[in-house]
Amino acid sequence: MKTAIIFDCEFLCREDSQRRFWCGAHDPDPVIAQIGAVKLALEGDFALLGSYKAYVRPTDRFGRRYSLDPFFTRLTGITETNIEEQGVSLEDALANFESFSGGAPCWSWGKDELNMVAISCYIAGIQPPIPANRFDNAVKLVAAAGMPMEDLIKTPSNKLADYYQVEHPPLHGHDALDDALSLAYTLQHLMKAGILRSEAFELAAPILDRKEMFQCLDTYR
Repeated sequence: MKTAIIFDCEFLCREDSQRRFWCGAHDPDPVIAQIGAVKLALEGDFALLGSYKAYVRPTDRFGRRYSLDPFFTRLTGITETNIEEQGVSLEDALANFESFSGGAPCWSWGKDELNMVAISCYIAGIQPPIPANRFDNAVKLVAAAGMPMEDLIKTPSNKLADYYQVEHPPLHGHDALDDALSLAYTLQHLMKAGILRSEAFELAAPILDRKEMFQCLDTYR
């Protein structure tokens, strides 16, 4: 395994829909409108080898195109013009994502695949093209590198690189590619510092045992 895919997605919301678990009378289904991904080398200098970004035309369970709520646009910067001019179908977006991934394991800050694949494909009435065992939660990786639990809980993906004081170009929070980059810069930093091993990216493999975790903590200190 020589690469990992670090990805993020933006899915539809209205103000406070997360607090309502998207169950409000007028809340949209949490289908995706944007995918961003970065290919991270797991050997050598741990370079970022490429990126992928797609706007996705979000449709409801009757095949009608969702209009973007103003709150969603303010949060993400995604506009109706982006969707109209650059948006592709969910099928095409996922096919292109899979081609970009090259079969590598895919990691997000949390479980974005549930919105990107499970929910979005279910609502669209299409077969999920990527199996669940290709995905995992990057919170495990950063936890294995010693980030305190209280910080893990309150730090979103777009703040990770800043948390570790990693120098990076300007990033826009809640842009899928920029959030993926923030996570990728963080993982790259942890591997370069010797705090995180590339073997940790093996899906379904144990990350670190307790002794190894404390050794990593000592190294970081």
